[in-house]
Amino acid sequence: MANNKIVKQTFPVLEMSCAACAARVDKTLNKQPGVLSATVNYAAATATVEYDTSLCSPEALKAAIQKAGYDLIVDIQPQEPEEAEHTHTEKLHHQKVRTIWAILLSLPIALIGMFFMDIPYANYIMWILSTPVVFWLGRDFYINAWKQLKHRSANMDTLVANSTGIAYLFSLFNLFYPEFWLERGVQPHVYFEAASVIIAFILLGRLLEARAKDNTSAAIKKLIGLQPKTVTLLTPDGKQQEVSIEQIRVHDTLLVKPGEKIAVDGMVCEGNSYVDESMLSGEPVPVYKEKGSRVFAGTINQKGSFQFKAEKVGSDTMLAHIIHMVQEAQGSKAPVQKLVDKIAGIFVPVILSIALLSFVLWLILAPENGFTHGLLAAVTVLIIACPCALGLATPTAIMVGIGKGAEQGILIKDAESLETAKRIDTIVLDKTGTITEGQPTVNHMVWWNNSEEIRNIFYSLEKLSEHPLANAVTHHLKGEFLPLTKFESLTGQGVKASFNNQYYLAGNEQLLKTQGIRISSEQEETAATFTHDAQTIIWFADEKQVLGIAAISDRIKETSREAISLLQQQGIDVVMLTGDNPSTAQAIARQAGINHYQAEVLPQQKAAYIKSLQQKGKCVAMVGDGINDSAALAQADLSIAMGKGSDIAMDVAKITLISSDLTKIPEAIRLSALTVRTIRQNLFWAFIYNLIGVPVAAGILFPINGFLLNPMLAGAAMAMSSVSVVTNSLRLRNKPLRKEKVRTK
Repeated sequence: MANNKIVKQTFPVLEMSCAACAARVDKTLNKQPGVLSATVNYAAATATVEYDTSLCSPEALKAAIQKAGYDLIVDIQPQEPEEAEHTHTEKLHHQKVRTIWAILLSLPIALIGMFFMDIPYANYIMWILSTPVVFWLGRDFYINAWKQLKHRSANMDTLVANSTGIAYLFSLFNLFYPEFWLERGVQPHVYFEAASVIIAFILLGRLLEARAKDNTSAAIKKLIGLQPKTVTLLTPDGKQQEVSIEQIRVHDTLLVKPGEKIAVDGMVCEGNSYVDESMLSGEPVPVYKEKGSRVFAGTINQKGSFQFKAEKVGSDTMLAHIIHMVQEAQGSKAPVQKLVDKIAGIFVPVILSIALLSFVLWLILAPENGFTHGLLAAVTVLIIACPCALGLATPTAIMVGIGKGAEQGILIKDAESLETAKRIDTIVLDKTGTITEGQPTVNHMVWWNNSEEIRNIFYSLEKLSEHPLANAVTHHLKGEFLPLTKFESLTGQGVKASFNNQYYLAGNEQLLKTQGIRISSEQEETAATFTHDAQTIIWFADEKQVLGIAAISDRIKETSREAISLLQQQGIDVVMLTGDNPSTAQAIARQAGINHYQAEVLPQQKAAYIKSLQQKGKCVAMVGDGINDSAALAQADLSIAMGKGSDIAMDVAKITLISSDLTKIPEAIRLSALTVRTIRQNLFWAFIYNLIGVPVAAGILFPINGFLLNPMLAGAAMAMSSVSVVTNSLRLRNKPLRKEKVRTK
């Protein structure tokens, strides 16, 4: 046992067609000897397995999964992202083409079946058109149903294959042997339209599901895309060499040029620059880096260049940790559709049993015409129990909900987090770009000498400066550029230049002190007022005196205070998390009316903080806009991203607010609650229809009033169940998002 080694690996899983399949794969893996834990992510089609290498191997896992009717890829070859993306796009395209063809072929069949049955060769035309729909475009349903049957299991595919297969074969028998029924006084009918329309509807539902699943992995692709593919390596003899990122080892010295992405985590050993770390910290102001400063993978260098020693590479970098956390948090959730698939697993054998039982009972209880009525009853049960309404229940409600949300500036990705929306009692807000506007702006400009020339000198000085806050000043002044001379950048203090034989300075208070510029008590008090509100001061002076100051900060959005107040009135606790310093965090929290906040929070800590709230029994919504928020968004019960923020935050989040207006959050929660309520209503009506329809189809009313449901009417009833589900979903369009309370207790 001393040689035991516990490893954790992620394997792609093939042949999963529904969440019930994922549950079966999960159960199979967890039963294997040596497996400590296994989690199957249906959305990403992967299985993450932690196992003991002395008791288990990838090959053993693959064999077990194949025995269960699925497959596991264990010899994973690294694939180029572009190639993988192309393969996936191609697969989605084929799925779309099959769905479109199924709909195009089913439309004329449905029209003939309902309105033009009297045209010559109507039944033959429907047979010819329905055959490719059932056996070519819908072949996967039959293949998967057969696999499930071999392993004594059932899922949604079993239900689709049974109902469409029986309807098609029964119709084929009636088409070529109508005399069998005519001799027994029964008018034969064909049900080709039922079989083909069912296939078309379910394929449409699967296409919608595939698109939702595709969005889930987009966040991971973009996170991985933050790392450059090649880097500049400095060899021991000082030469520059372009190498791939996989070749980088700890202690290698790398050169970072202006505008390049930093490849791995490390420490600066030569040079200096400003680095944009907003994708990790969420803070808009680039960070000054010099010898001894730490740099992180995925961040972007600005104007300077520097060398740094690699300290963490590959899966050890901070970016890799964020990617891993996003993957784990996403994998821990199950889509709403899982409910339908679970019930389908029980529903199928029950329906098959009822169909068989009704046939047997007719044979026993009515010996004279029991075979005829029994066969009709069995087929009618299988047709009326078609899962069409079940298949439409979720996608139609989501489509209408998403459409209504888009009109209001709220994008809802899928149904995953909708179930929890009504239970939200805590909302965690990121500061930068969520509560605030996300970029430094000049809030106040105070002058003690305000001539046009003086303003233009300040503008020109800052125009030449590389400091990130200089852009805020130039944007505010919009002055005329003057030809300054003897320009000098004083590291960590500011800039200095000459105009008309006089020196001018722009920078922090330390710069003025080192240059011997006196600051009056009035100027000190003015600056202190702004500093108290977490505003950064840039001093502007000539050789003798202070000429003006610019107070810069990341402003609170106009709607933030109103939105936070509204949420608090509704009984929702609001918490602010930020990577900024405590004094800035306190000032922003005070201005926004937030009672609970935490400063200097790292990306890992954001996700951990949300997890700690969840462990206390809180139902948490996270609102953010940066890559640094992506792990926290994935961890939260309900994740909301600001539309003007990072693409990755939007990919991870289940809800995106296009306008970045926080007052949209109550509307988003209300819309989510309405959508999930509609899904539940749809599922309720789909099952109620089956609970009433199936016994009637089996002939339960025959002893009472002589009524025996015709399979043709069963087909119509099946269509009506679908219409009722779609109609109920469309009611969502007229529901108000503001008039009613967001939450009711």
